[in-house]
Amino acid sequence: MFQIEIKFDGEHFITKAIEEPQSIREIVGQELLIEKKVIAVISNAQFSTLDFIPQEASQIDCLTLDSDYGYRIYQDTAIFILMKAFYSLFQRQYTLEMEHSVGDGIYAEVFDDYVLSEEDVNRLKMEMQRLIEADLPITKEDMNRDDAEVIFRQHHRHDLQNNMHFRHVILNKCDGYYDYFCRELAESTGLIDAFELRYHSPGLILRVPDRGETTLSKDFELKRKLFATHQEHDKWLSILGVHHVYHLNRAFHQHKINELIQVEEALHEKKIVHIAEDITSRKDIKLILIAGPSSSGKTTFAKRLSIQLRVNGIYPHLISMDDYFLSRHLTPRKENGDFDFESINSLDLEMLNSHMQKVLNGEQIELPKYNFIRGKAQPSGKFLQLHKHDIIIMEGIHGLNDQLTKSVPFNQKVKIYVSALNNLNIDSHNRIATTDSRKFRRIIRDAKFRGHTASQTLDMWDSVREGEDNNIFPYQESADFMFNSILTYELGVAKKYVQPLLEGIRQGQKNYIEAQRLLRILGHFENIHDGIVPSNSILREFIGGSIFEY
Repeated sequence: MFQIEIKFDGEHFITKAIEEPQSIREIVGQELLIEKKVIAVISNAQFSTLDFIPQEASQIDCLTLDSDYGYRIYQDTAIFILMKAFYSLFQRQYTLEMEHSVGDGIYAEVFDDYVLSEEDVNRLKMEMQRLIEADLPITKEDMNRDDAEVIFRQHHRHDLQNNMHFRHVILNKCDGYYDYFCRELAESTGLIDAFELRYHSPGLILRVPDRGETTLSKDFELKRKLFATHQEHDKWLSILGVHHVYHLNRAFHQHKINELIQVEEALHEKKIVHIAEDITSRKDIKLILIAGPSSSGKTTFAKRLSIQLRVNGIYPHLISMDDYFLSRHLTPRKENGDFDFESINSLDLEMLNSHMQKVLNGEQIELPKYNFIRGKAQPSGKFLQLHKHDIIIMEGIHGLNDQLTKSVPFNQKVKIYVSALNNLNIDSHNRIATTDSRKFRRIIRDAKFRGHTASQTLDMWDSVREGEDNNIFPYQESADFMFNSILTYELGVAKKYVQPLLEGIRQGQKNYIEAQRLLRILGHFENIHDGIVPSNSILREFIGGSIFEY
């Protein structure tokens, strides 16, 4: 007899005494698996099938859509089914490229001189539904690189052939179709019981339920400004000649990486110059508000924008939103009793708006300085009074929320959204999600400047995302400008910093599975020497060596 602990999404559920070996399906129970909509299971820090039979005391962690990892498995499995459907209908003639997120969906397009029609998308939807109803098994095959490349040639997957760095590769197989994914997939097509395929010329949008949901309960909302920013980055990738990681690695091996970095940094500077020129031309603007999710490079962007405004004869004054926190005893709390520092109501909105009104009326104010140890604001000894060519820049989580600066007329403020919107993919089917790009940045910065381990950063990530979902993403489309801070080459530079940090998370430890997934992404990149990264680059905010002070 031995003990089996059953968890759901990492949380203890029950411990069972097992007298004789049983499969995970039998131990957990088929009814409970269906009720909880389990998408995958982990046994002793390894993904397992439901038919796997544990031979000794162990833990079984059942993943559902309530967890980020379970949600991503669901999404990737839906992509796998879409690609199998596309392969069946188009008989290897074309390649469907998963491009980037758009709203709560993922945009995909064909890049072989073929434009998808609405009829094509309807046929794909019907074929996906057929595959799901057939409840076909999705299995894994471990094979050497040579055998895998034979399959890639048969499937016309040149993007995979060019980007295989591993001696052995695990492929997902379903009814004669093979594909490669960095993340685990569900073990059958029937587990993907809710999806939507929408025609969006010249491509399509694949939607699955939001994390924590089991159905598509809301209508699709196209975030047009965000979509346009992604499309702009696609144009940048065309200028750079880089769409997949393979193209970046090729530039490295051909000794062209220095030129690529210079061009990409120049594209960043050109965009910042454009924003500065537009603000300068609008004579009424006195307040610039900058917001974006964690690790987007907002601080460096604000400093570089300040320089370009100075070139135009505008004198910026940077104000920290954090200095307007309420005294600790007035800070709102979450349901679990923790302080909710990310709520807009944790700020002294009355003082902030009073200060803005006085400054815009030409009066002088003394700026507050928040003492985080004492939990209260105190006088800073710094005074601010705006003159004719002065402007305020305020950077913080709530910059896009009009409630923050409700006393400031619309014609006197401009809002800028900054995020690392990644369009560089590993291959046609494996995206590097924007959240992963920011996660890599955050792991490096937390280790380098805050003394955190990679596991500690990953522990905090759900809470970080919750704050972004509540306080940033709902206001994206209200921005006057969007700045994409991603750098196509950055993971090649970041690899040497983040890889040992992730390797420090050992098997059996919390976050091991996520660390292994992130390491698989990094494994596709060549190491790029950071000596060629400019000192004013946004990347320097995370790896160090910046010309700016933070």
